Amino acid sequence: MRVLLTGSSGWLGRHLAPLLGEHGHEVTGFDVVPGAYTDVIGTVADRALVERTMGEHGIDAVIHGGALHKPDIARYPRQAFVDVNVSGTLNLIEAAVAAGNDRFLFTSTTSLMVRADVRAGAGEAGAWWMDEEFGPLEPRNIYGITKLAAEQACRLVHREHGIAVLILRTGRFFPEDDDTHAVPSGENLKANELLHRRLTVEDAAAAHLAALEAAPAIGCDTFILSAPPPFARDEADELARDARAVIARHFPDAAALYAARGWVLPATIDRVYDPSRAERRFGWRAQTDFGRVLAALRDGSALPFAHDAGYTSPIVARERATCTN
Repeated sequence: MRVLLTGSSGWLGRHLAPLLGEHGHEVTGFDVVPGAYTDVIGTVADRALVERTMGEHGIDAVIHGGALHKPDIARYPRQAFVDVNVSGTLNLIEAAVAAGNDRFLFTSTTSLMVRADVRAGAGEAGAWWMDEEFGPLEPRNIYGITKLAAEQACRLVHREHGIAVLILRTGRFFPEDDDTHAVPSGENLKANELLHRRLTVEDAAAAHLAALEAAPAIGCDTFILSAPPPFARDEADELARDARAVIARHFPDAAALYAARGWVLPATIDRVYDPSRAERRFGWRAQTDFGRVLAALRDGSALPFAHDAGYTSPIVARERATCTN
């Protein structure tokens, strides 16, 4: 297929584009900044550019991975989020319908599921167990609000025109340090998050490839993407009180392996993302999980996820370069 991939210069795009190529797809990369896999430079908010790109490249399917993200809130006004995340998504899916495409993938985020009470900590039943039926959805910032609105726009176009739409709510896979949590930092935090809310960028790319192939048979659905948690739903209460005891039951040597590295296990876990629907419906299961982290600690091999404290997104790098010139 000839696939239009937005966000092709970003962290996901630079992993997804070559993977698509390896599986026989012809990829046209679309981004606001240049990159190794980017062919068209511009914004998805430019409807004429989107339509021209669809026609000139004979696009058969769209994977919409480009967006303004949560860290961008500090740099852009709310209107920019509406223009890019909502209007841009509508531009793309309507162009896909006009071009006769039969499938459209929208990269969304688990962030839109994090209401104020979820952000505050565990609920009355313990850790929040967050699958695709979790609700009500009340995003806490403009990023989540616009991603939810874009999801709804995609569903509307599916209902009206029949184009297959798969919405992929990804957990965390960014390589840089967390911008809100300082302790624990770096690799320790990422390792902990693979228990309940993170996946690798390689697994995120593989999920998009699998979803692209399965979309017409599914029609329209929403999927959470995260590493498979080792926990059961009935452990939610204990996770909120004493996560280390639960972890010890599943991984008896975890505490010792962590101590040898100078790391700390989470004392509590207040939410767990459940990605099992993706495995049931299109056969995707993350290959990297917490068990893989412990295996690396046991044998001294490289950790199975990327960490780059100095990573900056391409758009931020461009802005910094502009300011210094």
